[in-house]
Parts: sequence; structure tokens; C-alpha cells
Amino acid sequence: MKTSLLILLLLAVSFLASGQNGIHEYDSTLARQLGADERGMKTYVLVVLKTGPADIQDKELRDSLFAGHFSNMDRLTAEKKLVLAGPMPANDRQYRGLFLYDVKSLDEARELLKGDPTVTSGIFEVELYQWYGSAALPVYLETAEKIRKR
Repeated sequence: MKTSLLILLLLAVSFLASGQNGIHEYDSTLARQLGADERGMKTYVLVVLKTGPADIQDKELRDSLFAGHFSNMDRLTAEKKLVLAGPMPANDRQYRGLFLYDVKSLDEARELLKGDPTVTSGIFEVELYQWYGSAALPVYLETAEKIRKR
């Protein structure tokens, strides 16, 4: 009985695995819409936010600057320029968070950062890097919104 069950289980697993043989239907329209190359990838700009030189103690001003930071993120998400963002836990490199911008150049990313008051005020400094990743990342946001409680 155990042998039969094991054989049945192995057959089921091999059948399911055979369905994942790497063959898929290429969607050229979606690839074009997302700006994908032949590998399904494209270039983004990764922004690393670091602790900046400004030490703003005025709570009202600091709260206002961070409200603008989050408002800017919401605007860039709506414009489909911000693919992902998030904070980092305390670390010895003073990294505070990151953005992934769906733009082609570092100069475009620098322009977007001019709208972030935490950057322009010096609360955060930034490091920018070009990054090559899946062109499907922007559609991640559609799912992210569906699982976020408000």
C-alpha cells in the first residue's frame, strides 16, 4: 500500500513538473508595453537613501518634510515612475531605504528626486545606480495595492 501511494505521488509530482518545462507563450504586446528586451529585462535606476547631514529637530518641520516625501512617492507611483520603495532597518552603512525608478537615466532619476523634500532638505543623501532587472516589476504594484490595508 505504501509503495503504491509512493509511486502515485511520484507520478503526480513528475506530471506537475513536466508542466513546468520552460515552455511558455511569449506576449510580444506586453513585452513592448513594459519596455522589455529579448530577455524580458530592462534598465531601471536604483536609489539608495542614506542618512544625510541635516539634523532637523523641529518636529513640525520634520513631519511636514516626511509628509512631502510620502506624497512624492504616491505621485511617482501614480505616474508609473516609482516601481518599489521601502525602508531598511538600522545598519552600519547608514542606509535608510531605497527606491527603484522606472527611468532610463541617472539624470532622469535626479530630476525625480528634486520633488522629495527629505532629499532636498538633506535629511537623506542618495546614491544612484543603474540596475538591470525584470521588465515585469512595474506590474508588481497592481498586486501590492490589493494586499495593502488602508
